[in-house]
Amino acid sequence: MPAAQFAVFGHPISHSLSPQIHRAFAQQFGIELDYRAIDAAPADFAAAVQRFFAEDGRGANVTLPHKAAAFALADTRSEAATRAGSANVLTRIPDGRLAAHNTDGAGMVRDLTERHDMDLRGHTALLLGAGGAAHGVAWNLLDAGVATLTIVNRSAEAADVLADAIGDPARAHTRYWEDLASIGSYDLIVNATSAGVLGAALQLPLSLVGARALCYDLSYGAAAGSFLTWARTAGARSAFDGLGMLVETAADAFELWHGQRPDTEPVYQSLRQPAA
Repeated sequence: MPAAQFAVFGHPISHSLSPQIHRAFAQQFGIELDYRAIDAAPADFAAAVQRFFAEDGRGANVTLPHKAAAFALADTRSEAATRAGSANVLTRIPDGRLAAHNTDGAGMVRDLTERHDMDLRGHTALLLGAGGAAHGVAWNLLDAGVATLTIVNRSAEAADVLADAIGDPARAHTRYWEDLASIGSYDLIVNATSAGVLGAALQLPLSLVGARALCYDLSYGAAAGSFLTWARTAGARSAFDGLGMLVETAADAFELWHGQRPDTEPVYQSLRQPAA
């Protein structure tokens, strides 16, 4: 019997650690799988996904810039995907239709609260960005107990759309990007912009970082470098990249597909080792 087919779709995608992560998870259970990275430009994404599943693909992870397109392509959508309006997991269900799920927010919160032992309750949170990544984590930050969530995006309209979708004006609201220097400091700052992935540095005022601030970048590795350097320069108590989030979101997808929960810590440590 040929190995079950899985993939990650993105553009670009050659840097992705997802194949390595899923193979490591599969080894824990003796599962045979074929997991590969598929680079699909936005115009080709839908056709590439349909071809993959038509050729016996069972599940796919989805990363930048395709999460909104994956959500639109699906036939059924989980609650997490629906409220985010985006999907990072596509699964072929027995009747042949595609189901969408979003594990981003759950993976981020688990990385912060379980791996890094951070209690988010009562924090004043600043969310930088209002795209698909921000939509994927905003509700989970509120569910984790942050007191307030301030959303700032270069396009104010996109920030307003996210705040309106959350529908909790007492806790979630927006400010203008040009006001960053004057809006005070925060306990938790989450970078959900694509600046690091695109090789651009964010110009952020040091005054944003509060005395006990935790700073977190949804990207990992080199893409998170500039933001984490800024955070440490500003005196953040803790600064983490999103490698742990990547591993946790992958574990959620793996469990969805295989019905077994992998041990994420040895995989996380093996990926972190080269950067030590």
